[in-house]
Amino acid sequence: MNVVSRSVSMAVKALSLLGIAMCAAHAQPQGYPARPVVLVVPFPPGGAVDIMGRLVGKKLGERLGQPVVIENRAGAGTIVGAGYVAKAAPDGYTLFISSGSTFTVNPAINANLPYDPVKSFEPVGLVARVPLILLANRDVPVDNLRQMMAAVKAAPGKYAYGSFGNGTTGHFAGEMILAATGMQLQHIPYKGSAPAIADLIGGQIPFSVDTIAASLAHIKSGKIKVIAVAGARRATLLPEVPTVAESGFPGFDADSWVAIAAPRGLPPDVKSRLEKTLAQTMNDHEIQEKLVANGLEPSYATPEQVSAMIDKDLPRMRAIAQKAGIQAN
Repeated sequence: MNVVSRSVSMAVKALSLLGIAMCAAHAQPQGYPARPVVLVVPFPPGGAVDIMGRLVGKKLGERLGQPVVIENRAGAGTIVGAGYVAKAAPDGYTLFISSGSTFTVNPAINANLPYDPVKSFEPVGLVARVPLILLANRDVPVDNLRQMMAAVKAAPGKYAYGSFGNGTTGHFAGEMILAATGMQLQHIPYKGSAPAIADLIGGQIPFSVDTIAASLAHIKSGKIKVIAVAGARRATLLPEVPTVAESGFPGFDADSWVAIAAPRGLPPDVKSRLEKTLAQTMNDHEIQEKLVANGLEPSYATPEQVSAMIDKDLPRMRAIAQKAGIQAN
């Protein structure tokens, strides 16, 4: 074989080896994620959790290298969406963003859920807290919790309070306020924040418990007023409003929180990727600023910390439900 023939033969062999290597590379499974990730929101579009899901999902997708697609599966106080995710494949392509309603409130009032709050999910991390606030119609002659207590005591049976639904975090926070203060108010459940706030503005109800996200515009316009913040800390957007704890009830804490979770059984590498990426995402100043602007409090916590919160809150919510007689519709 002459020099030219030998060179051609070697070149052909090299190209063949390169082709084999490329085919092998293509045959290897791609790393996670290899396609878009679905983030299920168990509420209708436009609410606090939906807004949060879209903000966090966009940034999460940018860091993962694949789009995070929002899928709204509303109904039955998050039960529809939670049940769907609990049955999804634990491959990291179906995630869930929801409030404490899913993990601690629903189990406290419903023994027949299509999911288990602990066994069905793996927390990926906490993304925010949702401040709950005690509100009043602007014409009700009270401006703080002590004045409200005096007014209610002076006129038994006159006052009631509304919430955005029976068995919701707003309902539970309201009952916790009543238990702490000794006030007796009838609870009026609504199907969402919008109708509850509309009746509060119109004077059909004198008080309500709702989120800052749902009520901020009406507070700023003077149509309703804030009596107290139910959480342990003052709200960033309402720094002048005291907490229930500051109003004479130390230790009181009744806010809501939102976490991202996945079906239990994630592969270790997928779980690690999601956890690290979410932690990086929640450290993004743009995300933090946008969450605050929408009445939410950025508050990242690890999966282990979320699990500990659920373990702590579950028995507490069950005790509140039993004492207040809260039952599922």
